[in-house]
Amino acid sequence: MKQQYDIVIVGGGPAGLAAAVAAYDSGAKDVLILERDEQLGGILNQCIHNGFGLHTFKEELTGPEYADRFIKQVFERKIEYKLNTMVMDISQDRVVTAMNREDGMFQIDAKAVILAMGCRERPRGALNIPGYRPAGIFSAGTAQRLVNIEGYMPGKEVVILGSGDIGLIMARRMTLEGAKVKLVAELMPYSGGLKRNIVQCLDDFGIPLRLSHTVVDIEGKEHITAVTIAEVGADRRPIKGTEERYTCDTLLLSCGLIPENELSTAAGVQLSPVTGGPVVNESLETNIPGVFACGNVLHVHDLVDYVSEEAAKAGETAARFVRGEIAADGGREIALKAESGVRYTVPVTVHPDRVADKVTVRFRVGDVYKDAFVSVYFDGERVQHKKKRVIAPGEMEQIVLTRKQLDENPDLKTITVKIEDN
Repeated sequence: MKQQYDIVIVGGGPAGLAAAVAAYDSGAKDVLILERDEQLGGILNQCIHNGFGLHTFKEELTGPEYADRFIKQVFERKIEYKLNTMVMDISQDRVVTAMNREDGMFQIDAKAVILAMGCRERPRGALNIPGYRPAGIFSAGTAQRLVNIEGYMPGKEVVILGSGDIGLIMARRMTLEGAKVKLVAELMPYSGGLKRNIVQCLDDFGIPLRLSHTVVDIEGKEHITAVTIAEVGADRRPIKGTEERYTCDTLLLSCGLIPENELSTAAGVQLSPVTGGPVVNESLETNIPGVFACGNVLHVHDLVDYVSEEAAKAGETAARFVRGEIAADGGREIALKAESGVRYTVPVTVHPDRVADKVTVRFRVGDVYKDAFVSVYFDGERVQHKKKRVIAPGEMEQIVLTRKQLDENPDLKTITVKIEDN
């Protein structure tokens, strides 16, 4: 086994695969993918519903079909990968420590590292609910794996707390498998999922979505027997007298996703307090030179097509870094700020000298806005002002900055993205 590689990619899901292919095509032939699961593809292997690939492949695919397209590209290029391999540590000088059954504990010197570990479900949804902790309470992703991969049905009478995309998709999946989904309760006054998933997974099956509601009691000692939901006020506290009881044998929690960043933290990567993912520049490079991040480990995406697009950028820039084309001193630096309804931006800084032709800035908002404008300011001057019918937290937005724009403003210090009424 080799001790040195140009690029080591942590994670063999959609982000890791796309980054590996792009890095190889950009000239970095010495690439290694490290994946902790027993096969490549990541979370897509359990996402057997369709809706993937419309942007990337111009056709509708299931999750495994989408992953297979990239896995075949990895095979065609003979890119090395190791399965059942857990990365334990990444040092500041890009030494990757990993272990598996065949090789034991081993270390690899990497000229560049791409973080592509994906995300995990937020567990907090059940922590502040009064009642017992009986069997029958699952995260939506766990239930998805049980049904789609293990062939096991968690239950027949289901209540879902949280309206993230996985929860919405599992409402449909459980219904198709013969379960009765009583309702989906959402704490916030808006859904956390895509509009199309609300229509296709709830409306089409007559499953009610109760916004501004949460679970306030769980019944059952050995196994869950019922839950009580209640309406919440503006302070997110239950309103007395609005309680409703539903019998059920399963409670699914779909309370959002958070980037999988224990490795990043241990390596000294600076994390965003908003996204939970690394703070990166226009090259998707973290504060550690030569360590890049992409996909859901950077910030949670709504479409896998955008994950692949972002990962391809990380693979390409990592290859450029290996060749010495990205200097440690990036030259002029412009800060990106999120204001007035915009929760965050990725990236958070831009070095104009490193931008080839354009840089895509992705962001999410913190509330639902109707007939509002996405505005971009160069210092104090508004340079973009685009009206959108609906802007919602469940859907990622983006703006594009061109190299020409940046070059035409040589004294620019700050780019601000905000939501405006007019």
